[in-house]
Amino acid sequence: MEQVPSIGKLVQITVTDGYDLRGYKGDTPVTFIHAEFNQMALGDSAKITVSPEGTAKYNFTSSFEFNPEGGITLDDLAHNPVFLTVTEVLRKEKKQKDEKSLILGQAVVDLLPLLEGQISPQNYMVGLQIPSLGEKDYPILFKNGTLKLGGEREPIPRPKKWPIANILAPGANNIPDAYIVGGPYEEEEGELNHPEDREFRNQAETLKKRIIWDLESRCYLHPSAVVSFQKRIADCQLWPVEIIRVPLVTVPKGKAGKIEKTEDEGQLSFHGVAYVNMVPLLYPGVKRIRGAFHVYPYLDSTVYEKTKWLFSLFRDTGHHLILNNKIGGINSPLSKPLISKNMKEDKTAKEKNTDGKPKPGDVQAPSIKSQSSDTPLEGEPPLSHNSEGQQYYEAGTYIVLEIQLDKALVPKRMPEELARRVKEMIPPRPPLTRRTGGAQKAVGDYHMQIKSISRAILSEYYRMFGKQVTELGNDIDTETLEEQKCQLNYELNCSGKYFAFKEQLKHAVVKIVREKYLRTTSFESQEELQTFISELYVFLVDQMHVALNQTMPDDVQGPIQTIKTSSEQLRLFAFEAEVSENFEMAAVYYEERLVREPQNLDHWLDYGAFCLLIEDNIKAQECFRKALSLNESHVHSLLLCGVLAVLLENYEEAEIFFEDATCLEPTNVIAWTLLGLYYEIQNNDIRMEMAFHEASKQLQAHMLQSRVTKQKSSGIVEYAEEGGKIESSLGPWGTTNDSSATAIKVEAPAGAGAALSILDEFLEDSTKLQSESREPILTTQFQDPSIGPKTSNTFFKEIPPKKEASKCEDSLGNLHPVPQPGVSQSPTTIFMETIRFLMKVNAVQYVHRVLAHELLAPQGGPSCEYYLVLAQTHLLKKDFAKAEEYLQQAVQMDYLNPNVWGMKGHLYFLSGNHAEAKACYERTVSFIVDASEMHFIFLRLGLIYLEEKEYEKAKKTYLQACKRSPSCLTWLGAGIACYRLGELTEAEDALSEANVLNNHNAEVWAYLALVSLKAGRQLEAEQAYKYTIKLKLKDEALLAEIHTLQEAVGFGNPSF
Repeated sequence: MEQVPSIGKLVQITVTDGYDLRGYKGDTPVTFIHAEFNQMALGDSAKITVSPEGTAKYNFTSSFEFNPEGGITLDDLAHNPVFLTVTEVLRKEKKQKDEKSLILGQAVVDLLPLLEGQISPQNYMVGLQIPSLGEKDYPILFKNGTLKLGGEREPIPRPKKWPIANILAPGANNIPDAYIVGGPYEEEEGELNHPEDREFRNQAETLKKRIIWDLESRCYLHPSAVVSFQKRIADCQLWPVEIIRVPLVTVPKGKAGKIEKTEDEGQLSFHGVAYVNMVPLLYPGVKRIRGAFHVYPYLDSTVYEKTKWLFSLFRDTGHHLILNNKIGGINSPLSKPLISKNMKEDKTAKEKNTDGKPKPGDVQAPSIKSQSSDTPLEGEPPLSHNSEGQQYYEAGTYIVLEIQLDKALVPKRMPEELARRVKEMIPPRPPLTRRTGGAQKAVGDYHMQIKSISRAILSEYYRMFGKQVTELGNDIDTETLEEQKCQLNYELNCSGKYFAFKEQLKHAVVKIVREKYLRTTSFESQEELQTFISELYVFLVDQMHVALNQTMPDDVQGPIQTIKTSSEQLRLFAFEAEVSENFEMAAVYYEERLVREPQNLDHWLDYGAFCLLIEDNIKAQECFRKALSLNESHVHSLLLCGVLAVLLENYEEAEIFFEDATCLEPTNVIAWTLLGLYYEIQNNDIRMEMAFHEASKQLQAHMLQSRVTKQKSSGIVEYAEEGGKIESSLGPWGTTNDSSATAIKVEAPAGAGAALSILDEFLEDSTKLQSESREPILTTQFQDPSIGPKTSNTFFKEIPPKKEASKCEDSLGNLHPVPQPGVSQSPTTIFMETIRFLMKVNAVQYVHRVLAHELLAPQGGPSCEYYLVLAQTHLLKKDFAKAEEYLQQAVQMDYLNPNVWGMKGHLYFLSGNHAEAKACYERTVSFIVDASEMHFIFLRLGLIYLEEKEYEKAKKTYLQACKRSPSCLTWLGAGIACYRLGELTEAEDALSEANVLNNHNAEVWAYLALVSLKAGRQLEAEQAYKYTIKLKLKDEALLAEIHTLQEAVGFGNPSF
């Protein structure tokens, strides 16, 4: 086409040749071309006979004139194409007056390029090189893309096409059973896969002009080429994919080796390059990468710097293969070598240096990535600027491509193999103990429960009406008994004891149903159920009377039933013992939990974390492996086994544990991060990058899902593309021995055009209650659900002796609060998630390595939580100066974070500055949002109030702690405050609660002795004093106070 200026402007359309023409009545039909534009006929060509090869020389030119002021306008050129209709002229038959014709086909010519300044149509070609057998590379080229003007998105899925020209059969250019399926941007490995890129890509792939290839090209990789491929990726990482603009040249059928020259053949137009990160192909099990990659101008120095490639596919090497027709059926539009003699001579001269090797600074280094360049050919200076290619970058051009292997370059361990290896390392779980049963034992158990409940009811009756019964004796009338019965029933129902009795009896009744009546399946009808219930009721009532008749009145006066503490309470007591460095008592509580429920893996994990705290790594490993033997698919146990394996330098086992964890739970952020940290220790940078990349991808998916859920709960729903299935890619480093096949697909080309902060919630003990004066604060967390509500505790005690409540003070000498974000909302990272996990399980040795990554992470850096963790680690070392320095940094970053002030209070408390500690604790309590561990903040604040004789404040503070998470220490503090206030009844109640929860606390017995002495109860005072001495009370001041009061009242010490 040619554009000639005139008064108007003349547009000429020239048709030179026709190819692959076949007529209806024979192979050499007579044809002509009819041209039409905007419903206006432009003319017909001469009638030309088609040759036996199916070609015809038309040399037909038609034209029209457009005028911006009227007639055919620029808008018509943009909107309407030119139609070229090929018509066959049939031979006249006898008695036929006029010639008949049949339409053979039609071509549509888009005139929009004329408005953009082009004189003839242009297209784009993409190419890259793949290693092949020997030293030469195999070029893969993609040409003849389809121009899309915008307005709609390509359908998904759509078929992939063969990169071969001259396929005539309709639909034959589609590859069977091969489709472009696309996928979410976030799952791609390219550069434009971030949430902020979504809008830009939607516009570019829908509204903007773009080129679509939809081609798939394949090549065979010999085993030696596979090794070369791996080595190049490991050395260079980035792979160049070049793109150029070429004239649209039609190649006649049967003349693939004869390419006609064009006027643009002497230079590379719009030479660009995309830098494709091929490292994911070295990840274990990865066979496919897909993504969008920016197109940059092709500059020799930049390409060599990034890829270490010295030659350009299109400029330096591609023309040789194109001329020799060695490109696997892909026809190139280039028609001759693109390097002139001058360039060749110049290059040869530069390569002649002292060592016979080209110097990187002298040799021009073309690249394979999608950028454009203006390559000088005829004696121009070396390429240093590419103005045409720069347009790619300025327009935001990118190319979407997919590279797929038939077999992964690095094989991946199968989940079955990992499970087998874990079983080999972990001993099998011992079988459960067989329990004896039978109908007789079931009935006997029922009798025991009836007796136990009857004693409890009688005890409640004596508690309520004991004095009245003693006064009236046998003179109690029926009306009084009936009234007492109603009051007793009311008390049992209101207190919940009636429900507890039913639950206590339930198991025994179920055993009778199964063992005596042999009923283990559901009933077929309601009548059958009612009949059975009636029969069972009669039997149970009869057996109840049997059990009651066996119970003598003296039995009721037996020992008081021991109140059994729950597993959660035992864990809290163990935690309190840990922070006071009473590790023997903590071990007793943990072992008590294991004795009660030996099949509960959470108990083993808690005990293992305690062993990490006391640096008994061997025992911690035994505990974690015991937990894993109870459930071989428990990810939390696998991760802890891996952590211990690294600490004990069993690196091969650690890799097995971490890989198995990522296979069982591919979305676990902590598992991928710990695997990456392991690879860092092994100096395996590629796999480290793979693991960290996968962890970041999963964290991003979690954050997106959390944001969508939060928006839905608040009534605001935004579009969010769900993440797809993520395949974990873990396994040994190695190469494939067999040959591999690779398919490289360019799905969509260049289009031009234009986190939510997550608060981590650290769970306190499950018995913790929200304060009535505060509203519960809902926070979003990313936490391994298998971790459970475990709090950490590794602050060591360093408290000077005080005059008041010394034993209670000794119990509060240590605290390890896990820092959590308070009011501020800083972006969470994979490393901070892992730091929280490690601190919860007391694996502090790992933390400094992770903190270094957090400091350098793009989304990380110094944050309030970062400084809190640093301060915490220095508190463990009793480095109070460093801890204070980091806490000061944390205060400056988030002045309203309650965890900052809580930890500052712990710092001052441990260093003996209780006045400053008091101020910090009071500030922490005043916040609306609670700190991560309010339990010990209340305990220490209450202790300071006792020291300063502010007993009312101490009482209020301890009662708040009792309401949230009651323990021996909380009730002891409340009892001490009440005793000092002279409230002996309340003090006795509180101390009794403390004694029930822990009857081995000498300080509790000491204050019970004081209360009994003040109340004038000699027997109770002597008993309490006896246990105080037996348990070796260490507070000399408190013991002296007891002796002074004994002398004053004249009793309480049997040794007088």
